[in-house]
Amino acid sequence: MEKGKFIVFEGIDGAGKGTQIKLLVEEMKRRGRRVYQTAEPTESSIGGMIRDALGGFTQRGAYEMSALFLADRIFHNVNPKKGISQFLEKGIDVVCDRYYYSSFAYQGIDADLDWVMEINLGCSEITRPDLCIFLDVDIDSCDERIEKNRFSREIYENKTIQEKIRHRFFEIFDRLGDRDNIKIVNAAREISEVSSDILRIYNDLT
Repeated sequence: MEKGKFIVFEGIDGAGKGTQIKLLVEEMKRRGRRVYQTAEPTESSIGGMIRDALGGFTQRGAYEMSALFLADRIFHNVNPKKGISQFLEKGIDVVCDRYYYSSFAYQGIDADLDWVMEINLGCSEITRPDLCIFLDVDIDSCDERIEKNRFSREIYENKTIQEKIRHRFFEIFDRLGDRDNIKIVNAAREISEVSSDILRIYNDLT
């Protein structure tokens, strides 16, 4: 049996990942693919701890957040009911909103980036994606989207931090080189234009 494809979407907050994931998953299913859509942090107890910290309800340092994301990501892969690995082995495609690239970019600002990358890339239970699609949007546009669509902001959702995170993403992609299949898409355009570019990238993968 052919393994499923593992596709990850990344981008700073407000980049439009949710919209583009929905459109891609719909097209994949239309083509007869079996698809499991997921996200990080997960709905696990560890994921709940992470969301509390992101919402500002609990104070946690960058190293603690990195470790929590690592534990949640391992669970995300090996969970016998909804784990990424078991879906892929069954020939089911997995599309994930955020993955280890976000840990590198977000927690890698205040924690040692080499360490954050090592604990994730060096873990045999964390699956490497077949494709990472990074939706690139300027900071001002993302901030406007957040202001319009959020009732409250998470701890990383301010322009100064988002600027640092965006630059860190590109630094990470340079460091990873050809290790991972990363495609950068200009997402500061009409939704249909962005979706068309993503479909072309997906077609190359399949």
